[in-house]
Amino acid sequence: MPNGAGNPFETFGPAHVAAMAATAALAAGLPAWARKARSEKLTRSIGRLLALILVANELAYYAHGLATISPGDFVRDRLPLHVCDVAVYLIAWVLWRGGRRIFEVAYYWGLGGTLQAVLTPNILAGFPSYEFFRFFINHGGIVVAVLYAALALGMRPGRGSVLRLLVITNVYMLFVAAVNGLVGSNYMFLCKPPAGASPFFFLPWPWYIAFLEVAAVALMLLLYLPFPLTARLRRNEAPGPS
Repeated sequence: MPNGAGNPFETFGPAHVAAMAATAALAAGLPAWARKARSEKLTRSIGRLLALILVANELAYYAHGLATISPGDFVRDRLPLHVCDVAVYLIAWVLWRGGRRIFEVAYYWGLGGTLQAVLTPNILAGFPSYEFFRFFINHGGIVVAVLYAALALGMRPGRGSVLRLLVITNVYMLFVAAVNGLVGSNYMFLCKPPAGASPFFFLPWPWYIAFLEVAAVALMLLLYLPFPLTARLRRNEAPGPS
């Protein structure tokens, strides 16, 4: 059943389009504002506010679950084991304390996984339900926060980050698979595909998992590409010795 009052969620309906537009506007506007202001204090303050909003939204989600569903359902559905859930805490840490290795995980998981969730949400209830707002604050907020860290704070994934993230992701996936087996959950959608209209789950289980492995490598390479290209362009534009 949908979580909270509201209309059934409609993919690419007016509310979904508005949520995506708000995500895009904040993702572009906040870094631009910070760069224009040229104030380190303001830049840090915006980042920390984003971190607080993301973590508060997650904590409210746990409290809501404890108040509305059984302990067994909470363990099966609400533990912070999905990639997007972990990305919240990683990017919040980066916005408060920095850390390139942590940023790398948040960057690839946040844009590689969370962005497609914004495009094809796995929710049942639409606007103005609690589920709708919680989902887009979480997922849209991760996208905004990751891009803010990259564009306003200058965070960058390092060389070899794609290989590191491939290893980290697969090790984490094995851990989550073990949890799924123990409690009968479906974290990371390792047991069945999500309810949303995601184009990444067109194959039957377990073949979609193999496809996601290949797609993840291609997507991470694509996400890494802008950084060496930008660095090369800057070197080429730099004036030579007189």
